Amino acid sequence: MGAPFRCFETTAWQPRPDDAGHAAAYAGTVTSAASLVLVANAGDGSISSFRLVDDRLERLAVTEGLTGCSSFAVDGGRNLVYAAVKGEPAGIVTLSLDRTTGILTPRSRLDLPSGGMNYLTLTRGGTALLGASYGGGYGIVCAVADGSVGSPADRIAYPNLHSVLASADGRFAYFVSLGADLVAQYTLGDDLTLTPLATPTAAAPAGSGPRHILLDDAREAAYVITEFSGEVLHYRRDLDEGELSFVGAARAVDPDARLGHSEFGADPLAHHYIWGADLHAGADGAVLWASERTESTLAALPLAGDGAPTDATSVTVTEQQPRGFATSPDGRLLVAAGEKSTTVSLYAVEGTTLTFLQRIETGRGANWVRFVV
Repeated sequence: MGAPFRCFETTAWQPRPDDAGHAAAYAGTVTSAASLVLVANAGDGSISSFRLVDDRLERLAVTEGLTGCSSFAVDGGRNLVYAAVKGEPAGIVTLSLDRTTGILTPRSRLDLPSGGMNYLTLTRGGTALLGASYGGGYGIVCAVADGSVGSPADRIAYPNLHSVLASADGRFAYFVSLGADLVAQYTLGDDLTLTPLATPTAAAPAGSGPRHILLDDAREAAYVITEFSGEVLHYRRDLDEGELSFVGAARAVDPDARLGHSEFGADPLAHHYIWGADLHAGADGAVLWASERTESTLAALPLAGDGAPTDATSVTVTEQQPRGFATSPDGRLLVAAGEKSTTVSLYAVEGTTLTFLQRIETGRGANWVRFVV
């Protein structure tokens, strides 16, 4: 099972003088439905737990023994966390969350001999778990009962799968393949079998490197950030049939940075190439936020009335190499992590503007952030 699980409590981190000034100006102006934030630190093999109080993060605990953890899914109603871990074999560990202490306690584990998950998400009220494996090139769906993840009920294969989401009604599943420049689309059966739709895949522009996906039922839309071209792709989604149709794309990087178009296998830092990463919705669903790692930025892309993203109108420099970040359920707070930073930053979100509130220690290789509701 690898390194043992270990959890330690910490005292609240004390802000630096320059942090305190920013935070004071905005204290009490932003509210959020979430009271906890979890951050995975792949370099330390840990998850940090934070409490959100008066628009400040207080670190409660750090749970260790989660080797290479770079993705987890949260069932807030049951206080359960499903964490993807690496090692021989890789696996998915179920942990119980104590909301008072922030401590995560292991309950069960599913081994994955074919390779670890890079993205996990729950569907159907927490009774099914979907996963995508980048290195293994496969995706899975598993039944979940009493916090225990069962063996995969079905499995699909595409190169370099980078994310997966189910529709809000749990009828459809969408797997994003960076290696094949596509989104594979399926119906999700009552028995959790994955059946390709009449049109099995929705193409992404060749060489764009599609990565993370976001679904918006209100706009009948799906959005995908690309790693190599630094765009947010816009798809129209048929809510009845589930199929995606490509509509267009918008720029998610700062043109003044003069980043080059990346390609598979290239070192983006060495060549000053685009290195897109994560995608989330902002306040009122009117803005999409996208991260880019070479320049360490968060970009705001306003949505037009028809749901089409427009080119980024503002760019904020954040934690170094921001692979993962998250917006609060009401879209009015944002927490960003950096793979080459040991801290996370908290921002107030106002339209396309981020106002820095706080920086706080988390751990090495921080790369996945989720608010707990």
